[in-house]
Formats: sequence, structure tokens, C-alpha cells
Amino acid sequence: MSPAPNTLSRLLAARAQLASPALIERDRPVAYAALAEEAKRVAAGFARLGLGRGDRVALWLPNVPAWLACFFACARLGAIAVSVNTRFRSDEVADIVGRSGARLLVFWPGFKGIDFAGILAACDAAALARLEQMVAYSEDGAAQPAAMLGKPSVAYAELAAIAPLEQDFSRPGDGCVIFTTSGTTRAPKFVLHDQQTLMRHGADVVEAFRIGADSVVLLAPPLCGIFGFCSFMAALSAGRPLVMSPAWNAAGAARLIDAHRVTHINATDEAVEQLLAQSADEMPFRSLSFIGYAAFNPLLGDIVARAAKRGVRLVGLYGASEVQALFSRQSESDSIEGRSLAGGRPVNPAARVRARDPDSGQVLPHGESGELEFHAASRMQGYFADPEATRDAFTGDGYYRSGDLGYTTRDGRFVYLTRINDSLRLGGFLVSPLEIEGVVQEHSGVAACQVVGVPRPEGLKPVAFVILKPGAALDESAILAYVAARLAKYKVPARVFAVGEFPVTPGANATKIQKHKLRDEAERRMTK
Repeated sequence: MSPAPNTLSRLLAARAQLASPALIERDRPVAYAALAEEAKRVAAGFARLGLGRGDRVALWLPNVPAWLACFFACARLGAIAVSVNTRFRSDEVADIVGRSGARLLVFWPGFKGIDFAGILAACDAAALARLEQMVAYSEDGAAQPAAMLGKPSVAYAELAAIAPLEQDFSRPGDGCVIFTTSGTTRAPKFVLHDQQTLMRHGADVVEAFRIGADSVVLLAPPLCGIFGFCSFMAALSAGRPLVMSPAWNAAGAARLIDAHRVTHINATDEAVEQLLAQSADEMPFRSLSFIGYAAFNPLLGDIVARAAKRGVRLVGLYGASEVQALFSRQSESDSIEGRSLAGGRPVNPAARVRARDPDSGQVLPHGESGELEFHAASRMQGYFADPEATRDAFTGDGYYRSGDLGYTTRDGRFVYLTRINDSLRLGGFLVSPLEIEGVVQEHSGVAACQVVGVPRPEGLKPVAFVILKPGAALDESAILAYVAARLAKYKVPARVFAVGEFPVTPGANATKIQKHKLRDEAERRMTK
């Protein structure tokens, strides 16, 4: 028996022997062998551009095979793929590309009619100073400019036509992908994972989610986030097809489920709600055997019960960029109340979870809520280029400090309740209010800003409270336009309200803003 593959390149090469397609992309089957070949060609192209071990490549692409080909090309070279959300705008892109030190940016200029070139042009030039080359992806065959922003540009199709790089420079412990995550500061942290950790976790998910010889996985979240990426890694580990489209569309997803007999989906509660609305059948999507869901919208708290009435059994999940998505899951045999809880049993049987009192520092008994800490093989290599933050993220005995509030249970499971800090789940992503507040405060009329989340029928929405500079008048539309030009749409406040002061609680060490009072005030004003 040949040894199990220990790098991503070797895993993909092993899967290339399978008859099953790797992807079903917009109804087009893509063989594992074809994906492996494209990855080797792109790796040769990256190498020709001077990329090698440790170099960063920013992937600003939607869910297309090219995203995966670029990811595997980086892994083959020992380089690092940096995930950039296609919904990000100038401030966010400049920050991620700049701080990561990416030498290459791969993007689709014409995707969904968005002016990606214009967004890049609006980026701080200093932040893009280390960027050496642009790669433009296209599906219409249009000629690509030879330069963008004064930097050389090459068409992705040109790279994918180069003779494949047969030499494999990958190593099991190589850092290979960075995901951004919100932290306690305005700028997101860069979570770095290595090859062997991603592969080990993918295999654990296959076992725990029972992805078998006849399974088909639908990709609902974007590959640029850990949620979607781990769904792909599970399909790859199992050698089963991943059904994908460039962007989420509920009607299209419903059709794909039936057309390709999809068995497994991991999605947000909002995506599940949209899926259920696509079918008038009393018992829709009969091929599905597993739907893992993440609860992001407080107004959809009854989604598990409503889905159950239509024969769709949802199972609560838990994950974090630092320990990977699909870290744990509830059981299908649980009650509706149990399956509605985030958390569950870790997919790796050796993983350990505990809750610690944030004030006393004591590890708490089962059932008592505290900060959840995880000791798991799926943990990140660290925060890229930030050794201090990496040290702070772990306890002396190797547990990851999650910043999440929850409790453990006697049967080896745990329950996630909420974030200990005030981070917001917006558009399916964890967002620090500090990020939004910082941009609002850059507006010429704003002296200070606080952002809170308010549940709305369409999801949790940010609401900004501002203290204006002397002599300034509130121009809500101007502030919203200012933010919209710099941040993703889901981060733009639903409303901006001016106040004379923020409610505070004086303390011995600091004066703390009472965000709960701002939330109450936001809900009151939004329901007028």
C-alpha cells in the first residue's frame, strides 16, 4: 500500500487517478486530472514571474476553478495564497495586499460588472508598492492590457497555457494560505495555515460528516473564506465532486441540487432560508442527507424547526479561521433545540475544549459559560508576520483562546453562545466594529463613531452613532457614500445617527462605552 499523500500537490495527484470529476462548475464537469494539470501550468507561470517559496499571491477571485488552480500552484511552489473577498473595496484590498506583502494579484476585472480596476486605482499607492505583477482572469477572450496601475499585467489564460511544472517544491509544513479575520484592532489579522494541517482537517470532516462514495458537495460560501474553503477540502479529501458557481444564487443552487443529486451542503441560515423559498414542494431536496448550518441572523432563530417541517434536517456547526471551519457539528439525532445550537462534537476525536472564566482565569466546570479554548490538530500555524499576536492567541499549554463565549457538556461537546467582544456577523463574515468606525471617523465632519449591530429581516445590519465636529451638520447620505466607496457593501451602516455623547460607564482603569444602550437606541430609532 502506498503511503498517504503528505502535501497538497501529492493529494491532488492521487485524486487525478479518479474517474469522478473534481468540480461541476456551472454544470461543466472538471476532472481531477484537468485541475491538477492546470495547477501545474499556473505554477510554471508563477515561477516564470519569479515567485517561489514564501512569496505571497493575492487571490481576488470568485468561486471559479482558477481560484483552486492558483491555490494549488502556490502550494506546489511553497508560496502562500492570500484570500481576498471579491466584495472588498479599496481600503480593504489595499490593506490586505499591502500588509501581506503580496507580489502578485490575480483578479477578474469584469466579474459581475464591478469596476475592479477602478477599485484598485483608488487604493493607496504606497500600500501596493510591493505588488509587482497583475494577472487578469477572463472568460470572454477579450484582450487584457499589458500594464495596470503602472505594473506589468498578464492574462491568466496565458499562464494556464505554459508547459506544466513537473517539479514539486511543496513540503507538509509549508504555510500555504492566509485568511483574514477580525480581531481586537481595526486591521484584520492574517491567519496562516499549512498544508498538512489543512489535509488532516479535511480528512476529519469527511469522517465526521459521513461524506461517502456516492456523496456530492455543493459549495455555498465563497472560497475566499474559511467556511467555503473547508467545504472544498472535505470534497477533495473524499475524492468527491464539488458543485460550484462563481457567486451564490439561491434559485441556481436549488436547480443544481436536484440536477446533480447533491447530498451535502454547509451554508448560513440565510442561505438555507433562501433555498427553502425556491421550492413549493412540501418535502424539497430529497437527495440531501446533510445540511450543516451557521446561525448568523438572529431573526432566523426558528429556521431549524421550519426546515424540519419540510423534511430538511439542519445541523448546527462551529468554526473559526484559527481552528478552521467545520471544526465541530451537532448530531442529526438531536432534538430541534439541540440541532439549533452552534458547537457540538469536534470532528477530530483527539480535540479538547474547555471554558475559562475571563475574570478569574479559572477553567470552568461543564455547563458554566466562559471563553472557549481549543486544543486541536486543525489549529493555525499562526498569525502571519505577527509573532506577538500569535503568542497571545495561545495559552501556555497550547489551547487557542477563541474570544467566544460558551460552555462544555459532559458528553464531550460544547455550545457556542456569542462573541465575548462586540464583533459583528455581517454578510456571513465576522467584522470588527472598529474597522467600520475607523472609516466613518475619517469623514471630515465626524469627530467620533460607535457601531452596533441591529437585527433586520434581511440580516444583522451595522448602525453608526456619530459625534460631529464643532459646526458640522449631519449629512447622512454623504457619510454612507464615503464608507461605501471604501468598504464592502455589507459593512456600510444601514443608518447614521448623530448624538451629543455616547453613554459610558466610568471605571478605575478606563471609561467604557455602553454598547448595549446604543443597540437599544438603534433598534428604537430603526423601528420608528
